[in-house]
Amino acid sequence: MIALALRLSVSGGREALARLVSIAAAVAVGVALLLSTLAGINAVDSSNERQLWWNTGAAARTASAPVDPLWWRAHDDHYDGEPIFEVDVAATGPTSPVPPGMAALPAPGEYYASPALAELVAEVPSAELGDRFPGRLAGVLGDAALASPDSLIAVVGRPVDRLRTAPGARAVTTIADALPAKCDNDCPGRGVRGDAMTLILSVVAGALIFPVLVFIGTATRLSAARREQRFAAMRLVGATPGQVSLISAVESTLAAVAGTAAGFGLFALLRPLVAQVPFTGDRYFTADLTLHAGQALTVALGVPVAAAVSARLALRRVSVSPLGVSRRVTPRPPRVWRLAPLAAGIGELAWFVGRRPETTSGQTWAYLSGFVLVMLGLVVAGPWLTMAAARLVARRTSRPASLIAVRRLADDPKAGFRSVSGLVLALFVTSATVGIIGTINANRGALSGDPQTRAVVQHGAMLEDPPMADRVPEAVLAGLRAVPGYHGAVVVHANPARVAADPADPRAWAPALVLCSELAGTPAAGSCAPGAEVAAVPMHQFLDLRTADGRQWPAAPVTPAQLAALPVQMVYATTDGSTAATERVRTLLDRAFPDHESRMVKDWGSDQQRQLAGFRQLANVVILTTLPIAGCSLAVSVVAGLSERRRPFALLRLGGAPLGLLRTVVALESALPLLVVAVVATGTGLLSAHLFLTSQMHYALVSPGVVYYLLVVVGLVASLGIIASTLPLLRRITGPEAARNG
Repeated sequence: MIALALRLSVSGGREALARLVSIAAAVAVGVALLLSTLAGINAVDSSNERQLWWNTGAAARTASAPVDPLWWRAHDDHYDGEPIFEVDVAATGPTSPVPPGMAALPAPGEYYASPALAELVAEVPSAELGDRFPGRLAGVLGDAALASPDSLIAVVGRPVDRLRTAPGARAVTTIADALPAKCDNDCPGRGVRGDAMTLILSVVAGALIFPVLVFIGTATRLSAARREQRFAAMRLVGATPGQVSLISAVESTLAAVAGTAAGFGLFALLRPLVAQVPFTGDRYFTADLTLHAGQALTVALGVPVAAAVSARLALRRVSVSPLGVSRRVTPRPPRVWRLAPLAAGIGELAWFVGRRPETTSGQTWAYLSGFVLVMLGLVVAGPWLTMAAARLVARRTSRPASLIAVRRLADDPKAGFRSVSGLVLALFVTSATVGIIGTINANRGALSGDPQTRAVVQHGAMLEDPPMADRVPEAVLAGLRAVPGYHGAVVVHANPARVAADPADPRAWAPALVLCSELAGTPAAGSCAPGAEVAAVPMHQFLDLRTADGRQWPAAPVTPAQLAALPVQMVYATTDGSTAATERVRTLLDRAFPDHESRMVKDWGSDQQRQLAGFRQLANVVILTTLPIAGCSLAVSVVAGLSERRRPFALLRLGGAPLGLLRTVVALESALPLLVVAVVATGTGLLSAHLFLTSQMHYALVSPGVVYYLLVVVGLVASLGIIASTLPLLRRITGPEAARNG
């Protein structure tokens, strides 16, 4: 029987070939995107593994080896918001360990750079970046040391005597190849949160495959309806209804197998393009986008099996009699229990609010199963919602076209909902994706500070660290003043005597002491009381990079001469905010005080900003993929519905019903369930997003912007346009021959 089904599938002429190609194309797109998401999860893991060596200097590491120790100091730097990972190293002998990606350790006055950093150093003026790295470029780091082709990394050789006294420097005997058991902010190689990416990509993967399966089922029904006469002949020669269903389902399975194979090929072609998408803030290496054998086998077998199941489920009511007439009986009306799966899915997501699983796998299964259950619930509840809406409209209308349409919907709401089920799922996926990613962006995406503080470069020691230096050399201040775009700087002095500190709270940080003349040139840091020469400013004012424009700080009982004798904690420099000015100031301060770091507002948010940009691209991929497939599913569904009802429509035309009336009936039958269930799907998507965000991230849903609502409206208008484009078929399929041969 399967051999006969395969032969019939490929011998049906151009119509059958077009049907096979359309199903295979939809499956290929879905499989390629599914494989891309799985490969993306694997790429995150590979990228994280190549960052483990960054943790070599973590205090929790206890690994040792009989080799010459290597002095190691890892710290961060930035250029125009892009993070630079810098390691200062000093070998104590020929057997000192060597990090991956380089043949030998750099000597003092040499440095290794990642390809992206070496290219950037060559492109921008040395006063903005290159002067931060002493000496010459000794070599380029290999891929084994890089998390991404975009990684900016420098390994700088320093003298042993100087590095051993630098803050945070440690002597190590091995290079880390695993994450330390404990990290006290000294594990820069923790990498991207793979658990979060795995969770998000898993939900996306599950969402992408649903519209494809709906399209397969819809196309299978159209195939069965179009081949009704062939199936009737089979019944006349003894074929059972099950055999007829099997023959029709084999076509979809065959197309799914071909589409799956094409999807693997499409994935291979897309890998270089997918690698360029910075889902985690940086691009992937193409080689990282690989599949595990189990993943490839699961997709290769699972998608055709899912397609076969979808096709068989779609054919449950296509039962052709030996005389070629489908057995058309009024189906039982859907019961209210159909709302139970939808309620269960919402209930599952709500249950985990305040009860989030501790493990990554537990979270993945909890939220993924919840979203999948909600999507299944929408499909199951759709017919009941369609019936309820149709009955409500039937009570409030008296127009012939409206009455015919809503009565038919109330009589067979499953058929009415089936045509829009793919688009409903697409709207749910779009709403949930935009809601989740939009809320994350709203909570994490905005850089703090006003334009004044975004133009500030702060360089020096943190609160708990010893002072940065005894003083700032005049040559450094002169160099700052020579930078185009430089506005002013405040030299922030430590306050070991706790002058002007709160005596009632001896554990509180003592205020910083600054010259009022310097504050006058940096309004972002505030101003002094009239007549004061030295001000007492809360230390966090400079560390948090928050604007204090308009604030007036109290005077401190310290003379300028006494202030000059106090150690320097940091330098707070203001600029015009241009890249050239801020990076020149940063480079000057880095060279003058290489044991401390510069900070800007955009530095704090740069990593997060880039990762969120990747999430936004992921949302666009989901939207641009699911909506077209759902649109195709809608078009096929409407055509299938017309084919199944060509005889009743032909009889109505013979009885005098105008063609315009029939077109209005078809349009209403498709538009009513679309609009009703679309509202439910959109609301359910936003509710599911809110429950996920509340449970996983403790965020309340932020209402999507105008663009989202415009997208929904455009999608619905396009769907109505698709429905309208199928109406001209009514003239051709409702002629007198349809009534005679039906």
